[in-house]
Amino acid sequence: MRGAHPERDLEAAVVRERSFVFGRRLSVACSGGADSVALAGVLSALAVRLELRLRLVYVHHAMRRSAWQDECVVLRIGASLGLPADALSIEPGSDDEASLRERRYNALLGHARRWGNDGIVTAHHAQDQTESVLLALFRGAGERGLGGMRARRSLEPGIELLRPLLAIDGEDLRAYCHARALPYAVDPSNTSLDVRRNAVRDALEALRPRFPGLDRAVARAATIAGNAADDEEADRAAARRWLAGALARRFGREASEFERVEALLSAIEAGGSGRYALGGGASLLLRDGMPTNE
Repeated sequence: MRGAHPERDLEAAVVRERSFVFGRRLSVACSGGADSVALAGVLSALAVRLELRLRLVYVHHAMRRSAWQDECVVLRIGASLGLPADALSIEPGSDDEASLRERRYNALLGHARRWGNDGIVTAHHAQDQTESVLLALFRGAGERGLGGMRARRSLEPGIELLRPLLAIDGEDLRAYCHARALPYAVDPSNTSLDVRRNAVRDALEALRPRFPGLDRAVARAATIAGNAADDEEADRAAARRWLAGALARRFGREASEFERVEALLSAIEAGGSGRYALGGGASLLLRDGMPTNE
């Protein structure tokens, strides 16, 4: 996603995930950083097309002075995109990562309830997923933990947590902000190696030049581990296996690679139309989610 128009590429990538964001009322978690500002920009640009009702929400942790500046960035983004924006403060308590995360999500859940929203959407991206999987591994987690973050999960009846950017590179989100001239804040605490996630992030930055497919490989492993641990995904896993076998028999083994199968299965589920490359020069034409002859 490094073309002349990164904003169009990113918006197209989110449209491909439309199956779980279409027609929803969303609380958009926005910290003021590049990732969440890009998310706000993308969803705003697609709001009419995807029939979205959006409301930005900033959660103030009161942990550092620059948090007030971040809040101002979010309010400015809301004004420039024509979106309502709210600032919330979390309840005081422990400042460890797990406690802060729990209180942050409680605040977001309260926001969704207050405004009658059925989804909370966050800007977690591919590098975040890699970090989450490795942190789970270092804790000795089982299959569910190694499955990383899910693209969607229920928080309570009627409200889901949605992560439409899990397959997107963080650099693409920053490029999107630059292309659309969207301001964003830089969190100085992200450089502190006393925070475990930051320490993992620092180590990964040293590894990526030697392992250019690192994030894609971890995401693939996380999907497989997550599906194995989640009964709700059993039917989808079976569908993926059947589709992979059918593609391999018809077009060869290259067509049944995990990423090609996953992209095609998502398109079928979403009722998508278009031509999908299967490798080796082969392709499949879909109309409204159904394969069709030329």
